[in-house]
Amino acid sequence: MKTLTVFTPTFNRAELLSVLYESLCLQTSKDFLWLIIDDGSTDETKELVEKWKNENRIEIKYVYKENGGMHTGHNTAYSMIETELNVCIDSDDYMPDDAVEIIIDFWNQNADEKYAGILGLDIYQNGERVSNKDFPEGVKSGKYYELRGKYGLIGDIKFVYRTAVIRKYPEYPVFQGEKLTPLGYKYLLIDQDYEMLFLNKALCVVEYQPDGSSKNIVSQYLKNPNGFLQERKVRMKLAYSFWERFTNSVHYVSCCLILKKWNIFKESTNLPMTILAAPFGIVLYFYLKLKK
Repeated sequence: MKTLTVFTPTFNRAELLSVLYESLCLQTSKDFLWLIIDDGSTDETKELVEKWKNENRIEIKYVYKENGGMHTGHNTAYSMIETELNVCIDSDDYMPDDAVEIIIDFWNQNADEKYAGILGLDIYQNGERVSNKDFPEGVKSGKYYELRGKYGLIGDIKFVYRTAVIRKYPEYPVFQGEKLTPLGYKYLLIDQDYEMLFLNKALCVVEYQPDGSSKNIVSQYLKNPNGFLQERKVRMKLAYSFWERFTNSVHYVSCCLILKKWNIFKESTNLPMTILAAPFGIVLYFYLKLKK
């Protein structure tokens, strides 16, 4: 069995997947398989993947599912993955040629039951780091949600998880009519029990698309209030700093108002913080309405 699964949730991104495919074919280590979760594409994704499978350059598994959003693609992937490690590479991103080799070698050198996996670096196509800084020198591991408050590290990074660990936690909740629950919901739950190894090496090259979640966060917030509400309830309870608990309480209040949930304080997972944040949540709600 392979050591690593690279999984890619995708929806109508056939024109972008070729770059990722070529990068996987060029990997210096072939100790991986590529799992493609097709989230209801109506373009030629399936035909393209069949062509690649016939080329037999790398091992590919393809699954087609009804469109449900990115988080449902993660749910499907985690239910299917059998390898020790897994990493999500989005359809508009790709991997440096030595990324798989770096991941496996680093894990073999540092593997321990106390670690949920590895945090590595995302870079842009020009080689610049996406995050504002590297992981701290001399620090082997830590909690993902402590990176900002403890080390001042801000920006997207790459998650490599042990499959046995990530399967222990609840699936991303699915709400009717919504297509997004933020992925950080599960990362914070894992944070309560495990640390992540820090790896100052590039594992993914990113290119943010105009139609991607990262560039449409306000629209996503308004379209998927239940998904965001679920994440806020977890973060306002479990976040490590006062500021994080407060800001997530502000967003919790705003999400409740969007959903016309008037029992804001009854459902709160952090009542004192919610009382403090309520006026600011009301302001955020009206700001978002105006922004829309």
